Amino acid sequence: MSKPSLLLGQTLAYASDPFHVPIALAARHERHGAVLVSDGHIVDVGTSDALRAKYPDATRVDYGDALITAGFVDAHAHYPQTGIIASWGKRLIDWLNSYTFPEEMRFDDPAYAAQIARLYFDLTLANGTTTVASYCTIHPESVEAFFVEAQRRGVRAVAGKTCMDRNAPDGLCDTPQTAYDQSKALLQRWHGVDRLSYAITPRFSPTSTPDQLSAMGALWAEHPDCLMQTHLSEQTDEVAWVADLFPTARDYLDTYESHGLLGPGGMYGHAIYLTERERARLKEVDAALIHCPTSNTFIGSGLFDMQGLKAAGQRVGLATDTGGGSSFSMLRTMAAAYEVGQLRGTPLHAAQLYWLATAGSAQALRMDDRIGNLSNGLEADLVVIDLASTPATAQRSARAGDFWQALFPTIMMGDDRAIKAVWVAGKPLP
Repeated sequence: MSKPSLLLGQTLAYASDPFHVPIALAARHERHGAVLVSDGHIVDVGTSDALRAKYPDATRVDYGDALITAGFVDAHAHYPQTGIIASWGKRLIDWLNSYTFPEEMRFDDPAYAAQIARLYFDLTLANGTTTVASYCTIHPESVEAFFVEAQRRGVRAVAGKTCMDRNAPDGLCDTPQTAYDQSKALLQRWHGVDRLSYAITPRFSPTSTPDQLSAMGALWAEHPDCLMQTHLSEQTDEVAWVADLFPTARDYLDTYESHGLLGPGGMYGHAIYLTERERARLKEVDAALIHCPTSNTFIGSGLFDMQGLKAAGQRVGLATDTGGGSSFSMLRTMAAAYEVGQLRGTPLHAAQLYWLATAGSAQALRMDDRIGNLSNGLEADLVVIDLASTPATAQRSARAGDFWQALFPTIMMGDDRAIKAVWVAGKPLP
């Protein structure tokens, strides 16, 4: 057993969901807090005075006025799109054809896939993201590269081979059988190894035939402990396209439901243009909806109904959706979620934004028993935030009347300079 580390600073933990419980009861902020870490896990959380007295022999790491929280959890990303992030001027279908598909063709090269995986984890960890759920490409090599790099760094990660058998270039299409066979082989190789989890990953209904969707549904039925990730109702022209491709479907969600791809481990990215039936079925099965605000604004998709969906009891996570999303930073993603809320007339509180980026996304991944909060027994994936990392945030936080006013400027204006330290599995990154 390694010697425990006692991290000192401000702390922020959650006792409940701040969308459903008053913030004063849901969030726990300690101005002089402490977190005891040992053997990769959080052992204790409390006040600085109490934990220093309780653990006098622990190695102390004093972060001063910085804020210690759970590491950020990015619930929907595309690591193969790292190189094309912030590409100009396209909406969804043209984005895929102009940028995404040509770049994804390169991932049959294991060396290139490994290079981008290294860069991707460099960027996400630098921004305080300690868990990510990513789509790969159709190439098994892309999945291998992602998991090898995640394993090397010790991070918790979710990923899957993206399956497509139509409406994509020939070099990016597989078949129902190869999608099933390769996904199953990758699942058997990686799922549950160290801190890695496999997600069955049909890209979205327009790029899969009914036979392929059924093959993915069959695989999920065989491995119900796996997550399943896909896209749903991102743009209006996409919804219309799905209606043309599946003329007998009741709605977009039905194209998944009728093929065994609706269930409690399902994660549905975007989910902007949902019908009442879709909302009801998603809630009934307790699936997760993933809000991707920088992507939704960058490629002109629309405004996610966060308050309405949360009020209805939906399970919701937050995500960068890189590279359709325009930032690797969950701080920037929180800021975009706030701006989307403002445009809908329902601005989110800082406590709600931060919950979404940590505990909320952990719930979406069904990993809140392991990550996403400062709580005894959870894995010690932590981020330490400097609330005065730039002159702009420093002068604004200095005027704050309470903790939330001090945190909010970093949410709105912060970037990787605000990341003072990152701990993964109980160890600080160099």
